[in-house]
Amino acid sequence: MTTVDLAACPTRGERADPLAILAAQARDRVADLIPVRHARMAATPFTFYRGAAAVMADDLARTPNTGIITQLCGDAHLSNLGLFFSPERRMVFDLNDFDETHPGPFEWDVKRLAASFVIAGRNNGFDDKTNRAIAKTVAKAYRRTIRRSVSMTTLDCWYAGIDVESVMAEIGPMLDTSMTKRTQKALRKARHRDSAQALAKLCVIDEAGRAHIRNDPPLLVPLAERFPRDTANVLADRVRERVESYRASLPSHVQTLLAQFSIVDIAFKVVGVGSVGTRTWVVLMIGKNLDDPLFLQVKEAQRSVLADHVPAPGFDNQGRRVVEGQRLLQAASDLFLGWSTGLDESGKRRDFYVRQLRDGKGSVVVEALEPEGMTLYAKLCGLALGQDHARTATRFDIARYLSETKGFAGAIADFSVAYADLNEADHVQMTAAINRGELEVHDLVV
Repeated sequence: MTTVDLAACPTRGERADPLAILAAQARDRVADLIPVRHARMAATPFTFYRGAAAVMADDLARTPNTGIITQLCGDAHLSNLGLFFSPERRMVFDLNDFDETHPGPFEWDVKRLAASFVIAGRNNGFDDKTNRAIAKTVAKAYRRTIRRSVSMTTLDCWYAGIDVESVMAEIGPMLDTSMTKRTQKALRKARHRDSAQALAKLCVIDEAGRAHIRNDPPLLVPLAERFPRDTANVLADRVRERVESYRASLPSHVQTLLAQFSIVDIAFKVVGVGSVGTRTWVVLMIGKNLDDPLFLQVKEAQRSVLADHVPAPGFDNQGRRVVEGQRLLQAASDLFLGWSTGLDESGKRRDFYVRQLRDGKGSVVVEALEPEGMTLYAKLCGLALGQDHARTATRFDIARYLSETKGFAGAIADFSVAYADLNEADHVQMTAAINRGELEVHDLVV
């Protein structure tokens, strides 16, 4: 595959209608939340891109590929990398969203990541000479990481990760004072994003001293507030059944740990941009007392947007697909990560994955980055993606291709700029459809 092929981007005439792809994806989601998804995607070209993984998957499938298949994140844009605690309580930086994980050509993850930097850079007012250079930085960091991985042992590749404190020690002197302060503030905020903080933010305590998830419609709604009482009771039982069946997906020592907590409240939650409309539940569990909370997020897992484009052995549970892909790619996964299945309000089977609602999670404020900061972040993201792909045996094939193909980074950058143009046109198409009254919107703060 030549670099010309690698840089190929479909023209508008060669593509499926992006709004038709999004409409098809919405058919199996919660109908009254689709206008929320429209509003969030329509906010900017970057938010449109965040919600349009299915559109890009269809576009990538229409272009030449290397044929080197590895486990992909499937939605590796720059806002899907961030901070979180490892089970050992170290703050790490890595991919943190695997809803679309699936096998596919390795470069699809690289392209989605690099293009996200061009789109975000335009959103921040950078010119395309700068944006192209930043996209190239992503590809160079990825290439360097993969090529280095073949000289490492298999176990060294598996355990490789990005320790946030080490990174800050290395790049801190390169940041200006305001950027350093923002980064340290983000770290402090992430360290305090845990179940105890969630209890204070998401719950109210009644006169009897019992915790209840607060009603903040439509973002966060207790079952009793969202559904009639009989329906709410049925759904509460079904969520409890999901949590109970989820226990079986955990190692026995984690099952023992989880057994020390009891469910006290359940609420429906709206999450993200692309995920809006999927069925997501927040489960409040309490250990010995109110000072001992655990929040679990039970999130619906639908088929990966890549599944129609890349044949691969599947799982009988889409939640398990997400969990197994995350465990393979991510340097350190949530202790409580597992999967489940159950029936929805209409009695239809739904698959879910379960994780802690927050465990030190934090992300970079992309809109606050200047070109230097965006370039450093691009290098960090390219490194993280390279380390994730290097956990698979495919790293040898990827490294061989990267060694033999000159101009990889430039081709990825060319693709990224061209795809940013397509994405902008898609965003214009969506906003025009909204203005014509063809798409309903319910505007909410992301």
